Amino acid sequence: MFLRSLRLFKIVRVAVRYGLDDLAISGLKSPRIGKFINGILFWRDLSAPRGERLRKALEDLGPIFVKFGQVLSTRRDLLPLDIANELAMLQDRVPPFSTDLAIAQIQKSLGAHPDELFAQFDRIPIASASIAQVHFAVLKDGTEVAVKVLRPNMRNTIDKDIGLMHIAAEWLEKLWKDGRRLKAREVVGEFDKYLHDELDLMREAANGSQLRRNFADSDMLMVPEMMWDFCSSSVIVMERMKGIPISQTERLRAAGVDLPKLARDGVEIFFTQVFRDGFFHADMHPGNILVSIEPETLGRYIALDFGIVGTLNDFDKDYLSQNFLAFFRRDYKRVAEAHIESGWAPKETRVDELEAAVRACCEPIFDRPLKDISFGQVLLRLFQTSRRFNVEVQPQLVLLQKTLLNIEGLGRQLDLELDLWKTAKPYLERWMSEQLGWRGFVEQLKIEVPRYSKLLPQLPRLAHQALTQVTESKQSQNNDLLKSLLVEQKRTNMLLGVLVYFGVGLFGAIVVVQLLLRFIF
Repeated sequence: MFLRSLRLFKIVRVAVRYGLDDLAISGLKSPRIGKFINGILFWRDLSAPRGERLRKALEDLGPIFVKFGQVLSTRRDLLPLDIANELAMLQDRVPPFSTDLAIAQIQKSLGAHPDELFAQFDRIPIASASIAQVHFAVLKDGTEVAVKVLRPNMRNTIDKDIGLMHIAAEWLEKLWKDGRRLKAREVVGEFDKYLHDELDLMREAANGSQLRRNFADSDMLMVPEMMWDFCSSSVIVMERMKGIPISQTERLRAAGVDLPKLARDGVEIFFTQVFRDGFFHADMHPGNILVSIEPETLGRYIALDFGIVGTLNDFDKDYLSQNFLAFFRRDYKRVAEAHIESGWAPKETRVDELEAAVRACCEPIFDRPLKDISFGQVLLRLFQTSRRFNVEVQPQLVLLQKTLLNIEGLGRQLDLELDLWKTAKPYLERWMSEQLGWRGFVEQLKIEVPRYSKLLPQLPRLAHQALTQVTESKQSQNNDLLKSLLVEQKRTNMLLGVLVYFGVGLFGAIVVVQLLLRFIF
């Protein structure tokens, strides 16, 4: 409890130092509180932009808050753009932890000392981040590998800071008039789940394995192989990949890499992951992407770090493709209809009103040359417009938009003339044709045929069983009806018998009375 109080005190101190309270003053439900705070803390220098102050505060608070800022930067549908852009600049500047601790973690997780597991293990880490760090090693069969080791005691550290974030989110929603719109508690809850998922390195290994399988026959993307005999929840070992970081364009150009082709390949890789597989690498910043310069694989992308992936179902893919193609054609009515048909906009939403809002938001974009239009910004504007109509932005689409912005940034860094729309449109049209045309019908038939191949020989027997059941059911219904009629007939006969009995008795009584009257008179 004492340590938690100290941590809370540090958070408050950093927040006051960078004027984070000032960010909320304009939105406080009680403006007098804001004026009072500013009066007391008059000595602070708040001349720096609010986004910069927020970024520096998160960096001072440590790696968990830095990662929270990185995740928060993806919620451009909720944050002002100046803050979102500043948070996107956050870097995991985390010093490596002790090699002795890394060795202890490996020994605990894999049951042996690294010197016993590997022919060679580099004591100095090659990379360090908030969650884990990476060492190079060589297996006993000569295979070069990368060993990723989780930081010790991360779960306790995360649980403490996340607990404080939950408390802060509740207060934000109570005191700040925009707190509920920003969904503070929901965002912290998302981050909580995301961060705890990252603590299980086996999940990351499985993600990497799936992506590698999806691109097994690709000549554009390479994914390291996981060494499953050396993987656990806190240590994973994968094939070592050699290449040049994609941000080092001069080195790539000197190595003979065709940069414009590399940019176009990146777009195709992204859309292949999204629309073909519904499974995409959602953390494609420059630090996680290398480019191969080996003669046989020159110019291929190399993907690293699979802690964050996005998934889309068939419904999501259909929604996205229809929206993107409608934007290409400036068919805003179709965009509005797709929102309502998907159920993301309320059914009572008027198509013409939503169409007008989307047109007002996006039409100015098309006044620019296509190569200057940001695909990610179009999606962002769509999300922002949708919020006015109470459309709930799906988490998987937020990840998609963040990844799309990363891809755009990388693509235009490689080729300033990259026309993302021109590159993506043929792919989307081909995909739609494959889904809705004859090729789509044939492909779907290929999927369904194995499911029904075992069923076809059984159809005569199943049909006979069904007919027998129908016949027996009808017979049973007829028998039940006959029984009911018989019961009703018996009841009717009894009633008639009673009536006859009493009728005869009454008639006899009348006759007797008449005879007596005649005899007397």
